[in-house]
Amino acid sequence: MQILKANHIKHDIQDHRLFDISQLLIHENERIGLVGSNGCGKTTLLRILSGEIKPDEGMVVRKVTCKLIPQLKNIDTTDSGGEVTQKYIQQALAEKPGLLIADEPTTNLDTAHIEWVEKELKIFRGALLLVSHDRAFLDALCTTIWEISDGCLRIFKGNYRDYAEQKELERRQEQQAFEQNEKEKRKIIEAIRQKEQKAERATKKPKNLSGSEARITGSKPYFAKKQKKLQQTAKAMETRLEKLGEVKKTKELPPLKMDLPNADSFNKRVIIRAHEHSGQIGQRVLWKNKSFTIKGGDKLAIIGTNGSGKTTFIKKLIEGAEDVTVSPIVKIGYFSQNLSVLDTKKTIIENVQLSSKQSETTIRTVLARMRFFNGDVYKLAGVLSGGERVKVVLAKIFLSDANVLVLDEPTNYLDMDAVEALEQLLQEYEGSVIFVSHDRCFIENVATRIFEIKDQEIMITEGALEEKDENQFSRSDKGEQLLIIETKISEVLGKLSIMPNAELEQEFQRLLKHKRELME
Repeated sequence: MQILKANHIKHDIQDHRLFDISQLLIHENERIGLVGSNGCGKTTLLRILSGEIKPDEGMVVRKVTCKLIPQLKNIDTTDSGGEVTQKYIQQALAEKPGLLIADEPTTNLDTAHIEWVEKELKIFRGALLLVSHDRAFLDALCTTIWEISDGCLRIFKGNYRDYAEQKELERRQEQQAFEQNEKEKRKIIEAIRQKEQKAERATKKPKNLSGSEARITGSKPYFAKKQKKLQQTAKAMETRLEKLGEVKKTKELPPLKMDLPNADSFNKRVIIRAHEHSGQIGQRVLWKNKSFTIKGGDKLAIIGTNGSGKTTFIKKLIEGAEDVTVSPIVKIGYFSQNLSVLDTKKTIIENVQLSSKQSETTIRTVLARMRFFNGDVYKLAGVLSGGERVKVVLAKIFLSDANVLVLDEPTNYLDMDAVEALEQLLQEYEGSVIFVSHDRCFIENVATRIFEIKDQEIMITEGALEEKDENQFSRSDKGEQLLIIETKISEVLGKLSIMPNAELEQEFQRLLKHKRELME
């Protein structure tokens, strides 16, 4: 049953069209994740669908009550950001709306509270439309993904992981189409060249034309006809070449190779050593004595609940403490959401170059990874959005004369593309990374070690987040079943994209249900 229908929705910001959407439908109990880059209009679309604002054009028909949990919440309170977010969610669920619309509902929440929100929304009896940059959150809750890109909206079946696989398949298909197009062009261009050469040679009397043949046909008309025919063939080929048109080439990001300071004496060596290290604020103990080492090349995630002491921990490492020894070869680059390090009157590339010894090629490579292509690097920092400024600050620190990156919540305010780009940069980075994050996918994809601050203790896990979680079943029978189900889902999605039908859709929904049951 349809509970919301929107037709011909258009909306502009100043002279810029955010989106032009012909139709949107939401059905009873549907679970939808809305994704797109920073500034594409996700929040605006949620506000239009909830009835908070009207579109410039178009109409929205709601058949149930709608409740919007906004991204920007009232923080004029003594409660923490996490507590404010929790209260908004509890109040919204208490109203039992037919459609719950949530804009970044995990903002300021630690991992434990994100999991609490997941559980509450799983048992929520109503339709759900949400925006989130937390991929694990979208995977756990969504069965459909809406994507806003270039002002248009596309619908993908499945959760975020399924969506990402479909986008990767599209990227490969686009690359194959481009390569095939280029091959055909080269073939036609070579054929045109050969015909033009033959046309030029046709002005000369051929050696095998006898005198009697020349007298019968007349040599000049013969050559003229032959030349004209060849030129016509070449012209037809040029027309064919024009009809081929341009096929968009997928952006291939170049490999990254950086010159790290003290690289020869850095990798796998102990660079930070803590002996009976403890932490407290005033009389409050954050963690008791703990000895540990950090080596060159480690990718270390610091996790824990809000207020457990994560930021205090990394500050003690970089500012120095009596029980912590830092090797003199260490050079630290620190990110803490401080955007004042940018000179707003300088361009993106100038800001990065101010603190970097890397070549311009390397700088441009990193900026391209962060989705600043070609002329984008000459934009003034002052005209950038908040998310774009975060990306520039991260690129600036990443490219600085450092071999240890210390990052406090680096994925806040980044869109999905930027988070995945940062992941790839950190995976390829040959230095050490020490970071605080609540983003479970980010931790799982980057970390090689985990320090968890819990109950006044530091618990150390060698390996990624999935190895720490006792509930993970990647090596169990359930894990094998899940892998088989995901393979089948990919196969069905591929068939649906080519020839959609009710039978395939039914099979897809059955597989999704089985996958959710296994994961729960």
